[in-house]
Amino acid sequence: MAQKGVQLDRETFSCSISLDLLKDPVTIPCGHSYCKNCIKSFWDEEDMKGIHSCPQCRKTFTPKPVLEKNIILAALAEQLKKTGLQTAPADHCYAGPEDVACDVCTGRKLKAIKSCLVCVISYCEKHIQLHLESPAFEKHKLVAPSKKLQEIICSRHDEVMKIFCRTDQQSICYLCTMDEHKGHETVPAAAERTEKQKELEVRRLNIQQRIQEREKDVKLLQQEVELIHRDSHADCVLINIKATFYKRA
Repeated sequence: MAQKGVQLDRETFSCSISLDLLKDPVTIPCGHSYCKNCIKSFWDEEDMKGIHSCPQCRKTFTPKPVLEKNIILAALAEQLKKTGLQTAPADHCYAGPEDVACDVCTGRKLKAIKSCLVCVISYCEKHIQLHLESPAFEKHKLVAPSKKLQEIICSRHDEVMKIFCRTDQQSICYLCTMDEHKGHETVPAAAERTEKQKELEVRRLNIQQRIQEREKDVKLLQQEVELIHRDSHADCVLINIKATFYKRA
């Protein structure tokens, strides 16, 4: 029972961005609390959009809310630190050089478990929960974590490239179809990928068939060689018999 209570404290008084106990906690208008530096860093990245949101519920605020220290949470978090209850994950949960890191984590980042093709962001187990639970993210497509998410973003329009231009043989975004690729033959990237896979499968089957035909030709050739060897051996035996007979005669 005591252990269960400790786990509740860890979850209640931890920052969902850093995943550590709240440090200099602040509470934003929607009611969620974060380390002051964590939410400031998160909002700094959103400054260019002019909209500031909650990392958990995604509620937006305009203008940027003033961050005031939550004195009660600060006192409780400090008390938890004194009791030795920490929330830091085990080392194996953190992203290494070969891992895909969570884009939402600040400071030392955790390993991402999924990447979102709509958000073009990778999420750890903690930060993916909103995508799994909120109806607002139902149409978002989650895939295995990838370091190459930026490769599917149009460098000109900053949009996901979901279209394939057959005229120029390249992936493009929907905005590209309105200017430099206007009038070109385009199809959904998924459809093009399916078509290419079918073509590759046909080529694979053709190559496999040719290999089987070559193997049959090789077997026939081997059989002919064996027949020739047997015939040659038979001729040699017949010659020896004839030679022996004439000698006796």
